[in-house]
Amino acid sequence: MTLKACKKEEKMDREFQKKFKFEGSISVLTQMMVDPAATEKRGRAKNLPLRPGEILDVIQFTNQEQILCRNSQRRYGYVPRAVMLPL
Repeated sequence: MTLKACKKEEKMDREFQKKFKFEGSISVLTQMMVDPAATEKRGRAKNLPLRPGEILDVIQFTNQEQILCRNSQRRYGYVPRAVMLPL
Protein backbone atom coordinates (compact mmCIF):
# COMPACT_ATOMS: atom_id res chain seq x y z
CA MET A 1 0.00 0.00 0.00
CA THR A 2 1.09 3.51 -0.64
CA LEU A 3 1.40 6.01 2.17
CA LYS A 4 -1.55 7.97 0.80
CA ALA A 5 -3.82 4.89 0.74
CA CYS A 6 -2.75 3.92 4.25
CA LYS A 7 -3.55 7.37 5.62
CA LYS A 8 -6.93 7.32 3.86
CA GLU A 9 -7.77 3.98 5.50
CA GLU A 10 -6.73 5.28 8.91
CA LYS A 11 -8.94 8.34 8.44
CA MET A 12 -11.92 6.18 7.43
CA ASP A 13 -11.37 3.97 10.49
CA ARG A 14 -11.26 7.01 12.81
CA GLU A 15 -14.48 8.36 11.27
CA PHE A 16 -16.12 4.96 11.75
CA GLN A 17 -15.09 4.84 15.42
CA LYS A 18 -16.47 8.32 16.00
CA LYS A 19 -19.76 7.76 14.12
CA PHE A 20 -20.56 4.39 15.73
CA LYS A 21 -18.96 5.15 19.12
CA PHE A 22 -16.74 2.10 18.65
CA GLU A 23 -13.82 1.77 21.05
CA GLY A 24 -10.77 -0.39 20.64
CA SER A 25 -9.16 -1.83 17.56
CA ILE A 26 -11.23 -2.81 14.54
CA SER A 27 -11.00 -6.54 13.99
CA VAL A 28 -12.96 -8.80 11.67
CA LEU A 29 -14.83 -11.53 13.58
CA THR A 30 -15.99 -13.45 10.51
CA GLN A 31 -17.29 -12.99 6.99
CA MET A 32 -20.90 -13.43 5.94
CA MET A 33 -22.77 -13.18 2.65
CA VAL A 34 -25.85 -11.12 1.87
CA ASP A 35 -28.67 -13.47 0.83
CA PRO A 36 -28.69 -13.69 -3.01
CA ALA A 37 -32.51 -13.69 -2.88
CA ALA A 38 -32.58 -10.41 -0.94
CA THR A 39 -33.54 -7.23 -2.75
CA GLU A 40 -30.90 -4.54 -3.17
CA LYS A 41 -31.18 -1.90 -0.47
CA ARG A 42 -29.81 1.59 -0.32
CA GLY A 43 -28.05 2.61 2.86
CA ARG A 44 -29.56 5.27 5.07
CA ALA A 45 -28.04 7.03 8.05
CA LYS A 46 -26.00 4.25 9.69
CA ASN A 47 -27.20 1.37 7.47
CA LEU A 48 -24.88 -0.16 4.91
CA PRO A 49 -26.08 -0.35 1.27
CA LEU A 50 -26.58 -4.00 0.31
CA ARG A 51 -26.07 -5.94 -2.89
CA PRO A 52 -27.32 -9.55 -3.13
CA GLY A 53 -24.47 -12.05 -2.87
CA GLU A 54 -22.00 -9.50 -1.48
CA ILE A 55 -19.44 -10.73 1.08
CA LEU A 56 -19.20 -8.54 4.20
CA ASP A 57 -16.73 -8.46 7.08
CA VAL A 58 -18.49 -8.72 10.46
CA ILE A 59 -17.06 -6.23 12.94
CA GLN A 60 -19.55 -6.66 15.80
CA PHE A 61 -22.73 -8.61 16.58
CA THR A 62 -24.65 -5.67 18.05
CA ASN A 63 -28.06 -7.18 18.86
CA GLN A 64 -30.63 -9.75 17.68
CA GLU A 65 -31.68 -7.65 14.66
CA GLN A 66 -28.48 -6.05 13.37
CA ILE A 67 -24.80 -6.69 12.72
CA LEU A 68 -22.10 -4.05 12.30
CA CYS A 69 -20.31 -4.82 9.01
CA ARG A 70 -17.76 -3.48 6.52
CA ASN A 71 -18.01 -3.94 2.75
CA SER A 72 -15.24 -4.25 0.15
CA GLN A 73 -15.12 -0.44 -0.29
CA ARG A 74 -14.29 -0.14 3.46
CA ARG A 75 -17.67 1.45 4.22
CA TYR A 76 -19.20 0.60 7.58
CA GLY A 77 -22.81 0.24 8.66
CA TYR A 78 -25.53 -1.85 10.21
CA VAL A 79 -27.00 -4.81 8.30
CA PRO A 80 -30.17 -6.74 9.26
CA ARG A 81 -29.39 -10.27 10.47
CA ALA A 82 -32.36 -11.58 8.45
CA VAL A 83 -30.51 -11.06 5.15
CA MET A 84 -27.16 -12.52 6.23
CA LEU A 85 -25.97 -16.06 5.51
CA PRO A 86 -22.87 -17.77 6.96
CA LEU A 87 -20.13 -18.72 4.51
